[in-house]
Amino acid sequence: MGLHPLEFSESYLDSPSFREKIKAHEAELDKTNRFIKELYKDGKNLINATKQLGMAQRKFAQCLGEFQFEYIGDAKTDDERCIDESVQEFSSFLKNLEDQRELMMRNITETLMKPLEKFRKDQLGAVRAERKKYEKETEKYYSSLEKLLNMSAKKKEPQLQEADIQVETMRQHFQEESLDYVCKLQEIQERKKFECVEPILAFFQTVFTFYHQGYELAKDFEYYKRSLQISIQNTRSRFEGARSEVYELMKRTKQAPQEYRQTSSISCEGYLYVQEKRPPPFGSSWVKRYCTFVKEQKILHMVTFDHRSGGKIGETESVTLKSCLRKTTDTLDRRFCLELDITDRPGTVFTVQALSEDDFKFWMQAMGGKEPTGGYLGRTLSKERGIDAQLDDVGLNFVKNSISAIEVRGINDQGLYRIGGVSSKVQKLLSLMIDEKSKEVDLSASEDWDIKTITSALKLYLRSLPEPLMTYGLYKEFISLAKGDSPESRIQAVHCLIHKLPERNRQVLGLLMKHLANVAAHSKQNLMTVANLGVVFGPTLMRPQEETVAAIMDLKFQNIVVEILMEHHEKIFTDAPELSSPGSDAPVASAPTRQSKKVSRQSRPLAVYNPQVLDIQNAVGNNCSLATDETSMGSNESVSSQSSTASASEVSTEKTEHATLCSSLSSGSSSRSTTAAACSSAPEAPSESPPLASTAASEKDKEKPEESVTGRKAKAVYPCEAEHDSELSFQAGAIFNAVIQSREPGWLEGELEGKRGLIPENYVEML
Repeated sequence: MGLHPLEFSESYLDSPSFREKIKAHEAELDKTNRFIKELYKDGKNLINATKQLGMAQRKFAQCLGEFQFEYIGDAKTDDERCIDESVQEFSSFLKNLEDQRELMMRNITETLMKPLEKFRKDQLGAVRAERKKYEKETEKYYSSLEKLLNMSAKKKEPQLQEADIQVETMRQHFQEESLDYVCKLQEIQERKKFECVEPILAFFQTVFTFYHQGYELAKDFEYYKRSLQISIQNTRSRFEGARSEVYELMKRTKQAPQEYRQTSSISCEGYLYVQEKRPPPFGSSWVKRYCTFVKEQKILHMVTFDHRSGGKIGETESVTLKSCLRKTTDTLDRRFCLELDITDRPGTVFTVQALSEDDFKFWMQAMGGKEPTGGYLGRTLSKERGIDAQLDDVGLNFVKNSISAIEVRGINDQGLYRIGGVSSKVQKLLSLMIDEKSKEVDLSASEDWDIKTITSALKLYLRSLPEPLMTYGLYKEFISLAKGDSPESRIQAVHCLIHKLPERNRQVLGLLMKHLANVAAHSKQNLMTVANLGVVFGPTLMRPQEETVAAIMDLKFQNIVVEILMEHHEKIFTDAPELSSPGSDAPVASAPTRQSKKVSRQSRPLAVYNPQVLDIQNAVGNNCSLATDETSMGSNESVSSQSSTASASEVSTEKTEHATLCSSLSSGSSSRSTTAAACSSAPEAPSESPPLASTAASEKDKEKPEESVTGRKAKAVYPCEAEHDSELSFQAGAIFNAVIQSREPGWLEGELEGKRGLIPENYVEML
């Protein structure tokens, strides 16, 4: 078991176990901070002490090999396993490179040093600042609370009200700071997986660019680099979706904290001040204890815990409750008090004090407390009703109608299902389509509704069903199988579970998966791969009944299940599952070996990748098994994953993300030399989207006789934004004069509007 998720509801309880979880997270971040500092120091040694390169690299390799990532939850995805093992893999590669005793380090400051130091200062530094604020608010709140509770009830009502308001304000500040700190802790725990590893990966690419004598080692590294790029980007995409869900949950928790207070039908818990009587003349004292009341057995467990003494936990005391009665201020000069009659201690009465009026009512309800007049306290909850979407014939017709319209009119639209429609239009369309009187509306032939409105309405319909399409009952089973080690066993398990769904659910899900597989088959045009669609539809098709941080952390496994359904929809929804007979001698599928894992990775479509550091295109172009339409990303799938929040949001306002998508495609790598080294071939790009700069001519150009480009004119086929002063920015259709071949592979030199600079070779065509 890795680090425990920090539930927002626990921030309000502030229990000892919650504080222990926070300490574990803080210790892990301290370890990461020390790791980054050490890595940064070692990187400096590599730059400044080339004569001691061997010793510095061995130390660097040792530092990497000793580090181990922790994770939140009870299981890791394949991508997280790849990331977790990456530092050990890096260590192994460095030791091999040391045997060559060649100079390998040139200009690693931009690719390794600055990102790590930036992450340490900006992210880990921000956590340390939040930690200080959290500890300060803790001290202020509990000090003011004790002062309030010690205030005499005989004071004037305005004084009491003013004191209550002050403490309530401090309580809100403390709880808000606690929520922010908990959210920040978990965000950094997830973020560090790619923020720490990606700069190291970029460092390796830089090393191989300048290390010509390590060519054979670089070839061996190529597969692992490609796998890790995919894993990092998949993890990043899932992180974006999970983060938006967590922030949304935190927002709702802030708005209605009482509704998210962690309670159950079995027990309730929280802090109470317990009166402890002492022999005369010492009187009595009030001790803060964390109490857990088990309703069925009526057992109250109390443990002493003081936040100001370093969080030291005392011994647990348990008593059996006989009755609970409100203690009036006539008999005791303190508010919010309860009198507990104890069964296992005849004649013993415990007096306890709640933290506020709401807290007092909470404990009265939980313990079946009575007012002095004999009345009982109660509370009511209200639920908001959303769109009345049902999985009936009308809903089925709407799904079919929407799919037909999308495939006829917009299968090639960029960002399909990721770009949301205008909220009012989406609501209007859905309300119209789930009305039984609107059966004659044909979205395929109607131009009244644009494609993004239809896709958003379809997603909203699926989210508005009383129960998710893949049902609450099977949710845990789907998540459990996604955590399995063997890809083959996951497919078989999904196949079996799908046939446990109700007939109508399975029918609609089959239609949807066939459609999404078709969308992914056009990913070169619409930029929506299987991985991207998994991020969008994972939370839409399956979700737990109880919304918690732990459930949000399982979003990545929801995506995996949906990816499996899309990739194997024909077998899963057509054939009945094969069930092995009891006592069968058939071998059980084991976890794949490294070789079989390699094959399974190559068969999966590439996820989007941030081109800021490395170019993933070369990894695709050099592998024939990734060259098909369904699995090859080419240069057109470099869609920035920073917009992954579409998987968690409802229907957004109309956006213009086309420019963002194109910009990410043309952004290139973090440095021109890195880009040139990372690409060995550039596939011929479709007209909808530009390719990345390449180091070699395309296959089409290779077939042509070699031409001189000295002093010729060229026309821009795609727009490009310069990243360096030596490069030219231009729009499609721009004409360049005096174009010649550059010394840098994959680049031309030309003149545009009186300025001379570098031009990506495969962004232009010669005139």
